[in-house]
Amino acid sequence: MNDCIFITGAGAGIGRETARLFASRGWFVGAADRDEAALASLGSELGDECCSTHIIDVVDEASVRQGLADFASRTGGQLRLLHNNAGILKVGPFEEISLAAHRAVVEVNVIGLMTVLHAAFPYLKATPGAQVVNMSSASAAYGIPDFASYSASKHAVRAMTEALDIEWEPHDIRVCDLMPPFVNTGMVQQNEQGSRLFERLGVNLTPDVVAAQVWAQVKQPRLHRPISMQFRALWPIAKSAPTSVTRHVLRKLWRQ
Repeated sequence: MNDCIFITGAGAGIGRETARLFASRGWFVGAADRDEAALASLGSELGDECCSTHIIDVVDEASVRQGLADFASRTGGQLRLLHNNAGILKVGPFEEISLAAHRAVVEVNVIGLMTVLHAAFPYLKATPGAQVVNMSSASAAYGIPDFASYSASKHAVRAMTEALDIEWEPHDIRVCDLMPPFVNTGMVQQNEQGSRLFERLGVNLTPDVVAAQVWAQVKQPRLHRPISMQFRALWPIAKSAPTSVTRHVLRKLWRQ
């Protein structure tokens, strides 16, 4: 089975829309999440013939390895596309957020990502033309005030993507990421009171738009894929502008 995708954080938001999109296009979907009820609902919607569900916590290595092994038992040991989508967000002044909450952001967004990548490698290697699509963020371009630990975690995702795209090239595995600004998901909605940047920059993307960009990566992989017209236009500038310019713009947006 060549057309198969494993999605973490598939119970809601971007992950759920990605599962729906790929299933509608004939792919076999492995949907992973720690929310058992959400997975049951998705599995019922998509059907057993084109979807398997796996209760995992990305920071629990044993559950990740078991989930991927169970998925691979349905796909002949192959994994055409891994979508590392699981992540959490905590927004607000750095010193007002507990250290435990900061730690959780890093654990899920970075250590969880690494855990899934490590466990998935044998199945990716066994699949010709395999790909990984990591969920990075526009906040990986420069550190974002009120998003300090989240932004730091997405800088790590960006670096991991760049490193593994080189390391895994000899194994015929392409590693890419998506870099969306704010997406209208439950994760963002729970944090909208934490920063004035939500109002000033807007929460304009919907999960289905981001899911479509996962599909775009299959058809035309790019190392970094900025999402939204605004950020696509700003991305070349952000990469080439002096850091003092980017800092000035963000500082002004944050303080106004």
